[in-house]
Amino acid sequence: MRILGIDYGDARTGLSVSDPSGFLAGSPSVIHEWNYERLVDRLAAFAAENRIEEIVLGWPKNMDGTAGPRAEKCEALARTLEERTGLPVTLWDERRTTVAAHDILHQSGKKSKKHRESVDAVAASLILQGYLDFRRRQQQAGGRREE
Repeated sequence: MRILGIDYGDARTGLSVSDPSGFLAGSPSVIHEWNYERLVDRLAAFAAENRIEEIVLGWPKNMDGTAGPRAEKCEALARTLEERTGLPVTLWDERRTTVAAHDILHQSGKKSKKHRESVDAVAASLILQGYLDFRRRQQQAGGRREE
């Protein structure tokens, strides 16, 4: 099952696709698009071209757990993507993923000025990997209960 992870932004949207087994996030990329409708078109086309079966969308909740304006934009995008693609869309708490993405890029030797070009793709990979790890833990816990 291939799953698409998305870090939605007004100008850049990061993408990451799982391997077919749904174990690892990979293939990070960025869509540069400011127009919402064109972004939705591009995301739907990407999902179809890559035979995506599920979408995980970063949900930037406030640190206190409430949903602010940015989280509401992501909720609207989730509904739109479900309608356009027919795929299930899971909102995934992405608090601190951008900070972690910057840390990863810094540790890999990238200059801070260059982070802008790839931070969204790294954040999408972190969002997706967090979701994949959660699913795997849930499946393992479920498997133990049934034995």
